[in-house]
Amino acid sequence: MELTKLKSGSILEHHEGYSRIVALDNWIFTSLTSGRNFTTRVMPETTIEQAKNAMKNVQASLEAVGASLADVVRRRIFITRQEDVPEVMAYMGEIFRGIDPASCVSCGPLGGPEYLFEIELTAYRGAGSLPVNNLSISL
Repeated sequence: MELTKLKSGSILEHHEGYSRIVALDNWIFTSLTSGRNFTTRVMPETTIEQAKNAMKNVQASLEAVGASLADVVRRRIFITRQEDVPEVMAYMGEIFRGIDPASCVSCGPLGGPEYLFEIELTAYRGAGSLPVNNLSISL
């Protein structure tokens, strides 16, 4: 087995003692990721722009450990304002359509007033290249 811990350089990772990604063999777990630009440290003012930046952040992190969004099997999305849910989830639909991971969306306060969106992913390296058995149930 191999354990990989990826840091993004965030001061919070050091201060709070966590990694951006922990990969245990092919399982990949991302920490809750905001839309703050990792390089400039700027946080966009709108929820949709934070969502777009957060997706850039998680995509770069996944690529750093040899994975991609196609390998995502579960996502957890946190949006502070309910009125922003339709726009953000339409964007998420564009990104994840065809990948179709298990999903959770929650609305409520986050770690500070500037945080409007955060996302956490679980991926399995190589899942995106596996054959899919699509099932459907009707209740």
